[in-house]
Amino acid sequence: MKNILLNILGFLTLILTALLFPAIFIALLFFFVKKKTLLKILLITALTGSALFLGLFVYRNYFFTFGSLDAKNSQKGPGPVTSPDGKYTANAFYEPYGGAAGGVNVWVDITNTDNKKVKTVYYSDAKNNFSLDWKNDNSLTILNDDPEYPNSSRTITLKVDQEIYDENGLACRSLLMKKEYTKCYQHS
Repeated sequence: MKNILLNILGFLTLILTALLFPAIFIALLFFFVKKKTLLKILLITALTGSALFLGLFVYRNYFFTFGSLDAKNSQKGPGPVTSPDGKYTANAFYEPYGGAAGGVNVWVDITNTDNKKVKTVYYSDAKNNFSLDWKNDNSLTILNDDPEYPNSSRTITLKVDQEIYDENGLACRSLLMKKEYTKCYQHS
């Protein structure tokens, strides 16, 4: 609850700042209109850049979805693994990034076999040891660790109808994804 209130307070502060910041620049713009042309251009450029930066920041942090994940152009991981009651099927996908010096991200999609709806429940940096195992009808254990690095574990058991995991926490802050889960986990 405290985290939600802090997020709301931060969002309201961001909106207030976003409203006041352009007003100050507009006042400066009118001041510089009477001055040299180069100063006008610099001020307009600074105002435009600031507005774009603010817009991208808000979009990235509060309007994130897993929609950019492309299962068709990724590498297939473990799966399909069907839940004991047959209601859910789990599939993992690997997404290489950064070329030769990069790494691999992994995500897990859950398909509801009744309505064929696909939902991403897990997104993280992939480790050497990765597997999927159903504990019961709706709890999936995702093992993602590297035995050589004990602090690298991203292993978690999720109730797939209620919980998600996003290593970076973008899904946990997203206003668009709040209806997708009741609990969101992120790496701390």
